[in-house]
Amino acid sequence: MTTTGPARTSSLMDDLLGLLRIRIRRGVNLAVRDINSSDPYIVVKMGKQKLKTRVISKDVNPEWNEDLTLSVTDPSLTVLLTVYDHDMFSKDDKMGDAEFEIKPYIEALRMQLDGLLSGTIVTTVQPSRRNCLAEESKVTWIDGKLVQDLVLRLRHVECGEVEAQLQWIDLPGSKGL
Repeated sequence: MTTTGPARTSSLMDDLLGLLRIRIRRGVNLAVRDINSSDPYIVVKMGKQKLKTRVISKDVNPEWNEDLTLSVTDPSLTVLLTVYDHDMFSKDDKMGDAEFEIKPYIEALRMQLDGLLSGTIVTTVQPSRRNCLAEESKVTWIDGKLVQDLVLRLRHVECGEVEAQLQWIDLPGSKGL
């Protein structure tokens, strides 16, 4: 007599395509929100996920070089990056935000790229009214990995840009691309 186990419920792994690592490199010419500087940090949101960098004190050109990793289940979601000024005794001030799509990067990941020379540009994304790119964004094959460099112009603020890089992490047991 054979018995079957309990009905399997859907888990995150069934829908998970993989992980998106966003390296928040640095901020450039961020807005001043304190007397003569700011204490910036970045919040990254995608769907219901929300991650945060550390606060860098008194710097409008901060270097984070910090990796934030999001689980990707829906490649059509956009990533919202918001810069804040940390304040000790009052609500943190918003210092602008930027939004970008991961779809072009995911589409490039789905191509069969093994054997490409390191440094090969696979695709480029042009700045447009629909994205916050300050300049052309290249998706490049580097040492067996696909990376996308982004320079994002912050909206709803007088000045500032954030430099970031996307990398993909395949997870064993996930649905994959």
